[in-house]
Amino acid sequence: MTLSFFDQFMSPTFLGIPLIALSLALPWILYPKPTARWLDNRLLTLQNWFIGRFTQQIFQPLNPAGHKWALILASLMLFLITLNMLGLLPYTFTPTTQLSLNMALAVPLWLATVIIGMRNQPTHALGHLLPEGTPTLLIPVLIIIETISLFIRPLALGVRLTANLTAGHLLIQLIATAAFVLLPLMPTVAILTASLLFLLTLLEVAVAMIQAYVFVLLLSLYLQENV
Repeated sequence: MTLSFFDQFMSPTFLGIPLIALSLALPWILYPKPTARWLDNRLLTLQNWFIGRFTQQIFQPLNPAGHKWALILASLMLFLITLNMLGLLPYTFTPTTQLSLNMALAVPLWLATVIIGMRNQPTHALGHLLPEGTPTLLIPVLIIIETISLFIRPLALGVRLTANLTAGHLLIQLIATAAFVLLPLMPTVAILTASLLFLLTLLEVAVAMIQAYVFVLLLSLYLQENV
């Protein structure tokens, strides 16, 4: 019974073909495409307003050189939010619970920010490894610590997203199973458990949006250090 709780995190297959590719392509089908009309419908207007507000908030601290990343980070934000939200529906698979996918998103983007910093301003980028005014005896130790912390950043990005979504899905399944088992035995307790499940689902909706935002926000902070 304990092992069956983790079956929801297995990538589904059909005729030996993994369906994770289909779930990754689905978000791009759901969103309405921009039109050449002067007036847009309400859904497209709301979508454009949301993207505009998000882009303004993320890139306001950055200098104009970092604004080139607006398209890729806004697209990544919408992509992660949609995957996380669709994963809360019954009988669906959440690709962002897979550490391999999250690391495939985090490592190239983090590495791109590091390469940009090393190419454009190498002295400033390397200066982060050694704070100003460090005692001479602590210089080798601090360089090692700062280098390790630099390489841990993409791992922290991927693990944070994976752990938060996995914990939420497991908790929802545990409480739902408890409510189902308690229903014939103690209906009152089962109703209270179902109410708790409803509140937890609302919390997970918020977590799904917040974790996507935090993922992109941290990438923008890494970019801010290197442009």
